[in-house]
Amino acid sequence: MWHLIKHFCTITKHRHKVICHCYKCGIFWQGLRHDLSKYSPTEFFAGAKYYLGDRSPTEAERRAIGYSKAWMHHKGRNRHHFEYWTDYNNATHKLEPVEMPLDFVKEMFCDRVAAGKIYLGDGYTNNNPIEYFERGNAKKSMHPNTAKLLESWLKMLQEEGEKKTFAYIKSIKELPHE
Repeated sequence: MWHLIKHFCTITKHRHKVICHCYKCGIFWQGLRHDLSKYSPTEFFAGAKYYLGDRSPTEAERRAIGYSKAWMHHKGRNRHHFEYWTDYNNATHKLEPVEMPLDFVKEMFCDRVAAGKIYLGDGYTNNNPIEYFERGNAKKSMHPNTAKLLESWLKMLQEEGEKKTFAYIKSIKELPHE
């Protein structure tokens, strides 16, 4: 029972932090819908069962059963995850990343920053989101334009701070094209 309460508090705290960040980026209404699927039975009960406190419970679920049913459910319903944006390429006949729409890249940025703040607590700095991005495999799995855009914002956060970065992201109204 204790894990149910702790998990509920963690996901709710994270969601509220994302809503605040989305507001600063000019996508408040999108922020209000952020991660609502985490309260669905498929995601919520797995999250409580595999609750870790300092990182996603999907990691523990993967270790326990070899995959995460909660993550597969989540990424298929939440367009701020780059994993949602894959499709079969007609030329290669392979599943490949698709460039994400701007507002979902904004939400992904907000999500990553909020996750660092929630999981790291007082140990969080503006270096953490870019360090996490550089350590992981996301960059290789995203569409190159999406990865480049997200990385530039994470570096700006590291170098310029939140206030300037959120204001800059809010000012962007369309995807940059090369």
